[in-house]
Amino acid sequence: MKKPKVAIIFTGGTISMSVDPRIGAAIPSLSSDEIMSLVTNIDKFAEVESLEFGKLPGPHMDPLKMMELRTLVLKTVQREDICGVIITHGTDTLEETAYLLDLSISCEKPIVVVGAMRNSSELGYDGPSNLAAAVCTVISPHSKNKGVLVVMNNTVNAAGEVTKTNTLSLDTFKSLEFGALGVIDNDRVIYHRNVVNRQHIPTNKIETHVDLIKCAAGMDSKFIKYSVDTGAKGIVIEALGRGNVPPKMLEGVKYATDKGVFVVIVSRCPTGRVLDTYGYEGGGRQLREMGAIFGGDLPGQKARIKLMLALSLTQDMDELRQIMEHGQYYENEI
Repeated sequence: MKKPKVAIIFTGGTISMSVDPRIGAAIPSLSSDEIMSLVTNIDKFAEVESLEFGKLPGPHMDPLKMMELRTLVLKTVQREDICGVIITHGTDTLEETAYLLDLSISCEKPIVVVGAMRNSSELGYDGPSNLAAAVCTVISPHSKNKGVLVVMNNTVNAAGEVTKTNTLSLDTFKSLEFGALGVIDNDRVIYHRNVVNRQHIPTNKIETHVDLIKCAAGMDSKFIKYSVDTGAKGIVIEALGRGNVPPKMLEGVKYATDKGVFVVIVSRCPTGRVLDTYGYEGGGRQLREMGAIFGGDLPGQKARIKLMLALSLTQDMDELRQIMEHGQYYENEI
């Protein structure tokens, strides 16, 4: 029986690194062929085609490069001979790229993003096992129509839910709110649930002038005003708790909305959605009345990606609010 064909797009990250003895630190060095030579017995399951996108450390991946990658992924996944696409990626920004792809690509075939927490010079290099698990996921017919998936440490998570939770642990990628979609066991993927309310933003452009500001006790408006004055089209604020800010930040929020800059409120808490529950000074109700948009349960880094894509599609407040609050609130709840 003919084996399925999988395309693997190599973008870099720790999975492609080894320690350079001259500087005593890990740098991008391995080619796609060198990495795949370590993924033993994968030829028994699938035919693999390697595509080189780059050797970028995670922090070097920016939204414009993400959109370039999107173009390549879309072109590749549309090929009839390909059953699905895997992308290797640096873990520092992996969830942002995965979420951008999930929002902006709509297709039946599986798209999986994978990385490694240990480089090839370290004991327990996890790159090959993660790649093998990704291949097992992509070739499974049960992986169709699930959106972009993140596969690490034999666990399958949805791009819209997963986040990096630890700086070095092999099981760093977790869906804290709802748990993983499934696991890879005995070279097969087993799913336990599906994703509800997946969203598609039909755009091939991105607005890069969106800033992210994290809220803390006693903060004032200087960062918000600086963002506005330096050309931000949108600002995501990681607010406190249920979606509240210190009173001194209110001036900045009003300054932004008065100048037509879109302000999206999310929480710095790792789980839970924001809501206009509180009516005190700086509370969510006041922010809402100033024109702020609520970002549901997204973390700041993902809300920023979503706002970037949404702003490339529309600058109408009602349309933008509908996109950013999609699936998070009942009608007339806020």
